[in-house]
Amino acid sequence: MKAVQPTMSIGAATVHHHHHLCIPNRWYPSLHPPSSPLPPPRPLLLTRSNPKSHSLKLTFVTRAADSTTQPSSAKTLVPDDEFSLAKVSFGVVGLGVGVSLLSYGFGAYFNVCPGSEWSALMLTYGFPLAIIGMALKYAELKPVPCLTYSDAQTLRETCATPILKQVRNDVTRFRYGDEQHLDEALKRIFQYGLGGGIPRRNAPTLQMIREEVTEDGKYCLVLVFEAKALELSVFEQRQAKFASFFGPGITAEVGKGENDLYEVRLISNTNSTASTI
Repeated sequence: MKAVQPTMSIGAATVHHHHHLCIPNRWYPSLHPPSSPLPPPRPLLLTRSNPKSHSLKLTFVTRAADSTTQPSSAKTLVPDDEFSLAKVSFGVVGLGVGVSLLSYGFGAYFNVCPGSEWSALMLTYGFPLAIIGMALKYAELKPVPCLTYSDAQTLRETCATPILKQVRNDVTRFRYGDEQHLDEALKRIFQYGLGGGIPRRNAPTLQMIREEVTEDGKYCLVLVFEAKALELSVFEQRQAKFASFFGPGITAEVGKGENDLYEVRLISNTNSTASTI
């Protein structure tokens, strides 16, 4: 409770934001002097009420994104989740089956596991399977990653040449006995150990491939190589050899990527409009 002395100004006192003003008696000054002294003004009683609690509510309004700033659905990556025997490592399968037969065969032979009458058969087949699996695992060449865009996947069957399809299938499956992917092609293009060629220890290594569509709507298979000891000029000098080896019907372009990566773009000359006619 607080007492406030009123001033001589004319007006009404106002208190905002949940303040209640209690004025028991209001008086206004007269224009003429009073005949009798005025009684002393009563104090104004101000009471403050507790403000009501307010709740703050946030509303998030979402707006549609501009289609010009977002990538189109044609540029989405296609997940490579299709099952194929080419993606199965026969070395892992043979080694796993052989070791399992050997382990259970020895356990059955010493009466640790049931089936002692089958122990000889399991040992007979388990040992060669384990040896074959170890040999395949040693000579195994793992497939390289393949990034495929949805628009390129649509054009692959109609615009990609048979050689480009074969290259894609060969490098995306397990191989056995090869030192690296496209070994024979790189040997002819870079001429290992020959005059004007490069040493074999400096040979580029295929790291990944990418399927995309060029700006003019042509199918393109991009080979990404890692070559720490080579320069871009070495690839540019052999641009025509890339086109002739992976041809006919393609155009080859080379470029420099990040770090020690180089890209060889094999562009099919078949247009999508011409293939649909």
